[in-house]
Amino acid sequence: MKPANPFTLSRLSALIPLLLTIPGWAAAPSPDAQRVAAYAASHFQQAQIDTLKTLVGYDTRARDGLTPDTDPVFADFKRALGVKARMLGLDVEDNGYVMLISLSPEGAGTDVKKVGVITHGDVQPADPSLWPQSPYELTETADGRLVGRGAEDDKGPIATALYAMKAIKDSGIVLKRRIELLVYMAEESDWEPLKDFLKTYEPADINITLDAEYPVVTGEKGWSQIKLSLPRVMVKVGADTPVLTYFSGGSFASQIPQQASAVIQNTNPELVAALKARAKTLPIKTDFIDEPQGLTIHATGKAAHSSTPEDGINAVAYLAELLSPTADGGIPEWPMTTAAVTVDFLHSLVGTGLYGERFGKLGYSDEFMGPMTLAPTLITEGKEGTDVTLNLRRPVGRTPEALDKLAIAAIHGWQDARGTQVADIETYWGTPMLIDDAPHLETLLGVFGHYTNTAGPKPIAIGGSTNAKLFPNALSFGPAMPGMEYTGHSEYEFITRDQLKLNLEMYTAALVELAMRE
Repeated sequence: MKPANPFTLSRLSALIPLLLTIPGWAAAPSPDAQRVAAYAASHFQQAQIDTLKTLVGYDTRARDGLTPDTDPVFADFKRALGVKARMLGLDVEDNGYVMLISLSPEGAGTDVKKVGVITHGDVQPADPSLWPQSPYELTETADGRLVGRGAEDDKGPIATALYAMKAIKDSGIVLKRRIELLVYMAEESDWEPLKDFLKTYEPADINITLDAEYPVVTGEKGWSQIKLSLPRVMVKVGADTPVLTYFSGGSFASQIPQQASAVIQNTNPELVAALKARAKTLPIKTDFIDEPQGLTIHATGKAAHSSTPEDGINAVAYLAELLSPTADGGIPEWPMTTAAVTVDFLHSLVGTGLYGERFGKLGYSDEFMGPMTLAPTLITEGKEGTDVTLNLRRPVGRTPEALDKLAIAAIHGWQDARGTQVADIETYWGTPMLIDDAPHLETLLGVFGHYTNTAGPKPIAIGGSTNAKLFPNALSFGPAMPGMEYTGHSEYEFITRDQLKLNLEMYTAALVELAMRE
């Protein structure tokens, strides 16, 4: 007769808490979590899409001179969000810049523990000319893409969180923690009001941010920036000398530019032929248009979130590459106009690389977070010349003081070599975030592994930057899948039906697990 197995089910159950402490071991969600997640997906898939359509309909981008407290669009957006949440049986509290939507345990007092779900209701600007329809009208393509500004960043996750909470409420599960969905209204433009709010608000001790990627984000690079002005230069040239008179591109600081343009006066057939031949070797689309002010070149690349420059095609960088002088003289050394100085700066210090390879000794990398990225994102004509904005995402490994010294040295080296003067240099070095001991990491990895059939999922780092940095134990959990392009900040933002359903299952299961913790 076979001896009894000492590892009975009861003994194995007793070992589960110990196993959960082993790095890399993540249990599947509990039967209750799976049951409620299945209920959410079967009952609320279309409802969350309908709610997303409503939320996308509000153009909640930051407007000069207005705040979420004074902008009527934000007032309407918050009203619609609050009405929907109350219809689902959730509690709503409007704090101006912050809306709190919560589901509390039966009879819970003010001292009950919480699970925080961090999202934002504002969006980045959108150029309507680059969209197949209004960016603020959710439309569906034949292959199931739901297209609209905020579909992925961050109105899709808000809609999903609402119905995850509704499913949990319907389930009758006895919660031990309040689930508190926090919707901030200025994540894309101004974090100071949120910092002020957190001075008097007690956040949860475990938080998830629905504003990044799966499986689980435990590291975020620091959002950083270099801004400067290149001098206005006036030159006199002969009528036969080609001269670059204009160069600009980009829409906002945290988007890889999709468009850039330049104007050349006094062109000749040989120059135009050389430019067109070179353009064919570059990944941008170029349009050459003869206009009264000269030959206008429009470059079209591909917009992307500036934290993932590899997902885009930087029209500014490649147009500067197109216009940079060639050794054979086919594209000449331009007379040093303001536009020519701008092209030289971009070609010399940035090029078409992604990691600051030409910016002196500024580039570096971290084993977990990866390399620092650097992208020219906004080039505009200012009063004193050309205003240049470079967006960077820095990993751990160097101090702000060291980075500042290296950046300034590279800029000064370029200006000394060119005999020109850079003005108004401003640098900002955001702080990277790295969390290695969050108590709910293995729970989230287990949820992701179960619903995606992924064995041994591991935490990741991203370019950032999200509001997770401001909350204790805040781990980002979706909505973008590993290896898939994150379309937030792009000029064709979308989320798919299938992804929304998967997100609803995973968010529901995760919130059940976390809200039943002591």
